Amino acid sequence: MPMNSVRNVYLFPYVLWIILCVVAPIGLIVYDSFFDIEGHWTLENYTKFFTPVYLKMTLSSFWYAFLITFFSLLIAYPTAYLLTKTKHKQLWLLMIILPTWVNLLLKVYAFLGIFGTFGLANAVLSTIGIGTKQILFTDFSFVFVSVYIFIPFMVLPIFNALEELNPSLVDAARDLGASAWTTFRRVVFPLTLDGVKAGCQAVFIPALSLFMITRLIAGNRVITLGTAIEEHFLVTQDWGMGATIAVFLIIVMALVVIVTGNRR
Repeated sequence: MPMNSVRNVYLFPYVLWIILCVVAPIGLIVYDSFFDIEGHWTLENYTKFFTPVYLKMTLSSFWYAFLITFFSLLIAYPTAYLLTKTKHKQLWLLMIILPTWVNLLLKVYAFLGIFGTFGLANAVLSTIGIGTKQILFTDFSFVFVSVYIFIPFMVLPIFNALEELNPSLVDAARDLGASAWTTFRRVVFPLTLDGVKAGCQAVFIPALSLFMITRLIAGNRVITLGTAIEEHFLVTQDWGMGATIAVFLIIVMALVVIVTGNRR
């Protein structure tokens, strides 16, 4: 059998999966976005999306996604760097990745107990004399839980980038008189930027469409586009408007991938 034919045979399942699980669902979402709640064809959904209510919701989604990504990066980069210097780095990396194997809903419910009025967090605050505080249903609790959930997805690509970094380049910079900070700024960080971009993609994109954490942890104080999609599909049954918001998110996610992608 010719090599091209063999390649096409192995390529067929992949193409079929892409068509059925990616192209078809996106096509259905785009199709549904052109219908109102009564099933009539319309462009009103797109007009409605650019009203102050949805634009404010969009800005809120971007702001919280940025905060989650920023704090995840702030914690993940030093963590990944320290992992590369430890003796049992693979074991420690496994410990960081392990929570991703636990169901997301279980982790969220665990934080409901930790941040609750009689939870561990308030018990610690009471012990040190601060007293009981309202931690749940706040911006802090929403960002904290989101960062906890997304950190492994930021650590892994940065860790891989640091592992692939040639240590002789760092040694050369130090030999030439560069300080530790200059070496990091001019050598280490630029050479691991692809890992940072991959981590930011893995965090920012799903953070844009969070809805379960906003419901349970933020108590609907944080309203995002993901929350609006859930509301339209499951409560108001306005699938057209929900699909319109989803189309916008798909476009934004594609733009984020293009902007942060590797151009080399």
